Amino acid sequence: MRPLSLLKNIGRSPLALLLPVLLAAGATGVFAQDAVPASYEEAISGAEGARFVVDNLWILIAAALVFIMHLGFSTVETGLTQSKNTVNILFKNVFIVCMGAFTYALWGFNAMYPGEFNGIFALGSPIPDSFAEADIVANMTSQYAAYTYWADFIFQAMFAATAATIVSGAVAERVKLPGFMVYATLLVMFIYPITGSWEWGGGWLNGGLDSLFGNGDGSAEFIDFAGSSLVHAFGGWAALAAVIILGPRTGKYLSGGRVRPILGHSMPLTTIGVFMLFLGWFGFNGGSVLSADPQAVSLVFVTTAMAGFCGGLTAAFTSWAVLKKPDLSMALNGILAGLVGITAGADTTGVWGSCAVGAIAGAIVVFSVIFFDKIKIDDPVGAISVHGVCGIWGTVAVGIFGGGVFLTQLVGTLAVSAFAFTASFALFYLVKVTMGVRVSKEEESGGLDLGEHGQEAYPDFQTSTPQM
Repeated sequence: MRPLSLLKNIGRSPLALLLPVLLAAGATGVFAQDAVPASYEEAISGAEGARFVVDNLWILIAAALVFIMHLGFSTVETGLTQSKNTVNILFKNVFIVCMGAFTYALWGFNAMYPGEFNGIFALGSPIPDSFAEADIVANMTSQYAAYTYWADFIFQAMFAATAATIVSGAVAERVKLPGFMVYATLLVMFIYPITGSWEWGGGWLNGGLDSLFGNGDGSAEFIDFAGSSLVHAFGGWAALAAVIILGPRTGKYLSGGRVRPILGHSMPLTTIGVFMLFLGWFGFNGGSVLSADPQAVSLVFVTTAMAGFCGGLTAAFTSWAVLKKPDLSMALNGILAGLVGITAGADTTGVWGSCAVGAIAGAIVVFSVIFFDKIKIDDPVGAISVHGVCGIWGTVAVGIFGGGVFLTQLVGTLAVSAFAFTASFALFYLVKVTMGVRVSKEEESGGLDLGEHGQEAYPDFQTSTPQM
């Protein structure tokens, strides 16, 4: 449609009545703390109410986009693994998002956003207390100026399950299902909210490093806009701990330091998954603006997109130079690496800065994947490199390209990563000694679909070569 025609149509539509109201509303914060509406009807009326409705709607749309990312994770992990483990991969992803959202409501949300606490460990509130204060008017303060308590919860809940999903890909094709289910539940319910509360919940990272590395005036605060560390590095380093305990897939590493490639069964599925994740990232980062502010959301969309594109480019050409062939899986992981990298500073890093952050992440991920293979850390999907290594890079990059302080960013991301690794190692080891975490060699050889589920994803599918 031509722009002039579009304007004429808008002029005839109900949107024309809303536009002046939206333009009259402030860009940030709809209701002042001393002007809380007396009723819900008052809250959604007038200029402030119109802005509130639009802001809240954007948060809910963003939550839906982040939810779609779980489909992306499912297909990426499925495509990069063998067909005989497809049902198992999909089952784990279904379980993670369902249990993750439920346990976040049960405990994690209030533990991650506790209000007053000691800054390190916070306790959640079990149902029904978790939502006892969810009065829509009472929460329209400076904290919930742009969206409701419910919108805040569902948006954050979609983030929560991501950490365990990252681990799921790294331990694929040899992890015992019941043990993983217990591990994933405890990781999302109790461990993820701890580091989340350190920054987003007002804990020690939120201003604590400013007094240590700055003047205490906010100029040296730790910055992690949408979770390069608090979500991605957390999941990546938790995954590394689990992989170390679990060990590599049978036959992956041969004598003499040779690496035997175990190819995924569907690059189309992997590609679909990466583009689904890319789409979801617009909600992941764009929703983290926490309002529908036109300029802020637009900037975040552009920085997010450019970092992903540049990450894909550098990973493609870097892998081509190193491996002598253009590698699709490396290019796809480069896109994800760029997206992870920009997540910490998508709101403060300019467009060209986001290109640099993404491009460097794309190169890093290639060398990181090769490095972990050399030291016999078997990660079928590259999750440790994409999320763990590039999560650290993205957080540190805010101190280079995004206006943060390098030392503050480094200490903050290392603290989150170290805690995630240590807590995950302890938890996974406890599950190992009590329930077991590794399937038998016979089950691994035959496939987890039949061994764990008694079900095949492709019952009529015939492979041209024998599978491991």
